[in-house]
Amino acid sequence: MRSLLDRHIAFVDALRAAGLTVSVAEGLDAVRSIGSIDLLQREQLRAALAATLVKRQLQRPTFDTMFDLYWPNVTGESAAASSDTQAPERDPAAAPRGPLEDSDRDRFREDLADYLASGDESRLDALARDAVSTFGQVPGRKRGQTTWSRLSTMQRVSPETLMARILATVLGEADRGGLGERQARTMIAERIRRFEQRVDADVRRRLAEEGDPERVAKSSVRPSLEQVSFLNATRDDLAALRREIQPLARRLAARLTLDQQRSRRGQLDFRRTVRASLSTGGVPMQTHHKPKRPNKTDLVVICDLSESVAAFAQFTLLFVYALREQFSRVRAFGFVDELDELTRFFVPGGDVLDAVTRLTREADVTWVLGRTDYGRAFELFGQRFPDAVGPRTSLLVLGDARSNYGVLGLPVLTRLASTAKHTYWLNPERQAMWDTGDSRAADFDKIVPMTECRNLAQLTAFVKELGPR
Repeated sequence: MRSLLDRHIAFVDALRAAGLTVSVAEGLDAVRSIGSIDLLQREQLRAALAATLVKRQLQRPTFDTMFDLYWPNVTGESAAASSDTQAPERDPAAAPRGPLEDSDRDRFREDLADYLASGDESRLDALARDAVSTFGQVPGRKRGQTTWSRLSTMQRVSPETLMARILATVLGEADRGGLGERQARTMIAERIRRFEQRVDADVRRRLAEEGDPERVAKSSVRPSLEQVSFLNATRDDLAALRREIQPLARRLAARLTLDQQRSRRGQLDFRRTVRASLSTGGVPMQTHHKPKRPNKTDLVVICDLSESVAAFAQFTLLFVYALREQFSRVRAFGFVDELDELTRFFVPGGDVLDAVTRLTREADVTWVLGRTDYGRAFELFGQRFPDAVGPRTSLLVLGDARSNYGVLGLPVLTRLASTAKHTYWLNPERQAMWDTGDSRAADFDKIVPMTECRNLAQLTAFVKELGPR
């Protein structure tokens, strides 16, 4: 039996493994906070630990998942009170039941439909436990073993298939196809999402009770949003990442401004220093310096928009334009096997997400085969935009360096890199995959320093270095 301290230490280690930065001091603060609450109140414990260990809101979902594993809710044997709702009576003259018909399933779907129509949150936990205990048990890896599965539960229950029935209950014949129906669909979809979240939590609780929380965490807990790979991000992940763009840009802008203020001391102002020394008998107790001129640079972005890295390129374009106030001018170019300037899509005051959606549809970035061709892209850039890169330009290339075994355009890239003030290359692939298959990362890296940028944390670290100098 683990002591409370052992469980806390394991919990903190699991948070670190999932990507949350927890210092020793913060771990000790969490221990002190435990002494100030009622340990029998589980939500008080959750709030105290979150207040001391979580730094950013986007880390909260990962924290809550880990908390449910290491501090599970004690409910007994998955004991939702059995429902009194009976399965609908069957017509004796009806055809025999098919393989998908199930009286337990029919009974549960009746209960779930009642919740989706009424929104009675007090029933939600009991419904989730009932669903997992009835439909979530599946064979384990070893003979004779069983385990719990979210996928099995949701496939058997199929809450989405209840949508039409709930709409008929909520709306009747009124406002079908209009605003009322859209609002009702949104409401029901949100209730289904909450039900799925409770099912997830109950499956994790059962797995943690039966096995080792560390093993369950490694196999079932997704990393925090900062650690999610751009290339493997789900639609929900990308939506959450987009929400982080503006706050992250503001934080980085403030950090860049602070760095500039720290280094603002310019050339010694001899006259002011001597004049000030008169009040101290001619001894210069304090030196005075001329203000340092701000030195904002231009930013030129060339990004691969092929399907293999499209999510990464679109997100980084959003991010670059959120940071555009840090640069005197920003120009963006995209390519697959044709090159097009994307700057026209980002009009001042416009919605950046709408701009990225438009450029996905309208940008002229494919030519004949529609296969990534870095060599052709660099050559077209050099021919069509010879003055885009100058001595005050920071050049940023976004792509996985996979050119389908074609030419690389290294002479053009060399000329661009030698002209620009700074040149960077962000690669969304894991570094271990560079130079495998058609990747030519090493050849490009000799000209432009290449940086692995697979997630938000790595992008944050890079952009801090990207600022004007």
